[in-house]
Amino acid sequence: MSTASNQAFELFKNYALYFVLLILLAVIVSKDTSFLSLTNFSNILTQSSVRVIIALGVAGLIVTQGTDLSVGRQVGLAAVVSATLLQSVDNVNKVFPNLGEVPIPLVILLVAAIGAVIGLVNGIIVTVLNVTPFIATLGTMLIIYGINSLYYDHVGSAPIAGFTESYSQFTQGFFRLGGFRLSYITVYALVAIGLMWVIWNKTRFGKNLFAIGGNPEAARVSGVNVTLNLLGVYTLSGVFYAFGGLLEAGRIGSATNNLGFMYEMDAIAACVIGGVSFSGGVGTVIGVVMGVVIFTLINYGLSYIGVSPYWQYIIKGAIIVMAVAIDSLKHAKKK
Repeated sequence: MSTASNQAFELFKNYALYFVLLILLAVIVSKDTSFLSLTNFSNILTQSSVRVIIALGVAGLIVTQGTDLSVGRQVGLAAVVSATLLQSVDNVNKVFPNLGEVPIPLVILLVAAIGAVIGLVNGIIVTVLNVTPFIATLGTMLIIYGINSLYYDHVGSAPIAGFTESYSQFTQGFFRLGGFRLSYITVYALVAIGLMWVIWNKTRFGKNLFAIGGNPEAARVSGVNVTLNLLGVYTLSGVFYAFGGLLEAGRIGSATNNLGFMYEMDAIAACVIGGVSFSGGVGTVIGVVMGVVIFTLINYGLSYIGVSPYWQYIIKGAIIVMAVAIDSLKHAKKK
């Protein structure tokens, strides 16, 4: 190809997706200029915050050439468990009527432990049994949903709500900065972002993940314990999903066994949009955050102007395919 053609092709690979997203945003704003209000910006940040925490969990797996289809079901399980333990003591529909008010840190530790165990099981299936991540997590996705549904049916099979004041404040509270509301959930997301940035950029574990993603065999020859590091990143991902589930149940104000449905698609798509390559070894924490914010902006914006949910699925699906196709073009060029 000519130099001009090469430059155009490079421009397409690097900016085509953002150009499409910018057009979508322009359409949304043209339909309703009130979309650019501080209230909407605050809502978008709040919705993005839980998704950021979840996406940060799956991003580490994508960096190592893996993935996780059980994300949404893990979020749902953590949400239901959290909701049943954090109901108000005077709630007439309390699932466990003899249970007093449980401290939030204790519930966080419990669901984090559950998430860690599930993540570890995923890691063992992938590393020890040599099952591809797609199939391994497809299987655990179904298993987790089954377990969550059995538990949900056992405790009453109705939306679990009526939470303690402390839990509602923990997940729905906010700081008022002039005319802007900064939610507590956004602060938790900022802490998670900082923690993951340190892990990825300042620890041996983080550097090993990128080495494994770039070339697993070369990493193994260089002395990296591939199995141990993969078990670690799958376990860590489960903890992030669990915390996200606890926050999501409180933010919404209720939980059912279907909470978290398709969250994995949004998380994976946001990672790819943010530059985390399925080819492995490439990605940044800031990229993941930007991907989530962009994807949430589109979701929220399309709903705001009344676009049919069915059209939203089509648009989101097209964005995902486009993002992966561009990523594949970039990887093919490197080869």
